[in-house]
Amino acid sequence: MADVSVPSLILFIASIVIAAGVSGVLINTVTGISGALDDRGADVAQNIRTDVEIISNADGSVYDPGAETVTLYVKNTGRRTLPATNETFDVIFDAQYRTNVSVSIVDGSSEWRPGGVVAVEIGGLSGLGGDHQATLVVDGDEETFRFNV
Repeated sequence: MADVSVPSLILFIASIVIAAGVSGVLINTVTGISGALDDRGADVAQNIRTDVEIISNADGSVYDPGAETVTLYVKNTGRRTLPATNETFDVIFDAQYRTNVSVSIVDGSSEWRPGGVVAVEIGGLSGLGGDHQATLVVDGDEETFRFNV
């Protein structure tokens, strides 16, 4: 009888050690996944709070051939105040990234609050004619504006 109980005891202890190791790995994996989900949730919450809309008229009046600029009016329709600087906007005009961008708050206030409007002026656009597309990206919110000159 003792001959059977010693190997059984050894197998039992070995299975407990293996189970403890597997559970440790599972706990670490679940903790890592949980942390990643928390981080992603915070990012999504930030993006949900950020929303903008281009409210310019799609006729050719957005283009000023004398100044060689396109001026787009953008409304903050989100729930948080955004910085009104050219670093806030990523501007792609006719499939080219543009850095010659200036931003000004239309009502003259110092912050771009929810409901506020900014004028985004894209410079260095000489001789525009035909159909054009401007894409503005603000904190992950992407808006596209198409117009004809």
